Amino acid sequence: MSRSHCLEIQSRQEIEFIDITASVREFVRASQCREGVLLIFAPHTTAGVTINENADPDVRHDIGEFFKRRLPRQDYFRHGEGNSPAHILSSLVSASETLIIENGEPLLGTWQGIFFCEFDGPRRRRVHLKIVPG
Repeated sequence: MSRSHCLEIQSRQEIEFIDITASVREFVRASQCREGVLLIFAPHTTAGVTINENADPDVRHDIGEFFKRRLPRQDYFRHGEGNSPAHILSSLVSASETLIIENGEPLLGTWQGIFFCEFDGPRRRRVHLKIVPG
């Protein structure tokens, strides 16, 4: 009946949206929490978490292509590692999401899924899940 969990994620591309919905649902169900709030947090400065459509994989592709074309590496970026676009995208997307737990399930819309957003891959990453019973 743990109320916190850490997902281990291995990204394979520089920009990638990894569907973690099933893992999040499994954690919530195993916690046996019926009502509350679920916090999802990625402790990385070049990654994030978002909720978006998971029925059509082209949506993920389109978002990734938009990011790549709108925020390419530029000569005027001063950060020494050369990954300033990844830091900017992480700030734009956010490092966390909050969901309602209702009837033992994370509350999501019909077409919604939860995605870990990689902006500086490939890398090994973590996503922390924390339930606050309500």
